[in-house]
Amino acid sequence: MAKRHLTAGIDVGSSSVKCAIVGSDGGALGEVLGTSVQRIRRRIVSEVARAAFEEACAAAKVDCPKPGAESTAPFDYVATTGEAELMDGATGHFYGMTAHARGALYLEPQAICALDVGALHARAIRMDARGKVLRHRMTSQCASGSGQFIENIARYLGVPLEDVGQMSAQSKSGEEVSSICAVLAETDVINMVSRGITPADILKGIHLSLAGRLIRLLRAIGSDGIVVVTGGLAVDEGLIAALRELIAKEKQKAGVKVTTMHADPRGIAAGAIGAALLGAYRVEQLARAGSAVAAAV
Repeated sequence: MAKRHLTAGIDVGSSSVKCAIVGSDGGALGEVLGTSVQRIRRRIVSEVARAAFEEACAAAKVDCPKPGAESTAPFDYVATTGEAELMDGATGHFYGMTAHARGALYLEPQAICALDVGALHARAIRMDARGKVLRHRMTSQCASGSGQFIENIARYLGVPLEDVGQMSAQSKSGEEVSSICAVLAETDVINMVSRGITPADILKGIHLSLAGRLIRLLRAIGSDGIVVVTGGLAVDEGLIAALRELIAKEKQKAGVKVTTMHADPRGIAAGAIGAALLGAYRVEQLARAGSAVAAAV
């Protein structure tokens, strides 16, 4: 029987840092003991990551290693992912798609795809039952396929970011955004405001536009099963509602395979959870090979 490991995962994105503390058996059976999400907001990224780590440790009720300490105790492994590769004190780093795939499987063991929607990009990831990435597809460089675009529109409309999802979900008639270009779409929004379209209907239209792009990504990788939404927009109920609305319409098309969308509040930390689980798996691998885990320098 595999030893119980305490590991941490730190996922540094373009707008926030997510941290998860996990107790697991070699990266398989596990329990998320504590999580933390901290917005960067022009702060020094390393300081935000440290604050997120300390907050997650407090939530998990475990001691946090001191900055600059030679040991990561009480953790067997401190894993990073995303843009955190060069963080001091980490044991090792995992590729972002691999971490999100593994985190998605933790949240929903029957999932075949992860839909990672972040501030600057979105990607659809197809994986096998072990979390190995089989295929993936990413949005283009255009910001209209990202969370940053939604944040920009919310700022223009004067809507607090935390209210965007709920306001959009309450709309009964989203106003269609005709352009897939972020600059032209913002022009569409300005015209909508001048025509008296409500912010709720504008936001729903934006969410439907983004959801349409995401579903095209899923089709491209063959997502004919359960998809888990991960990343920052996993907690955007407006986007989740838009995805489910479009998927329901897909059922009416002959020959179209239907995707089941799974949303979990912990989806925002899926990359960090996956990194922590992969860290435990790596500890087990090294133990079988007779090697000790050494902290990264």
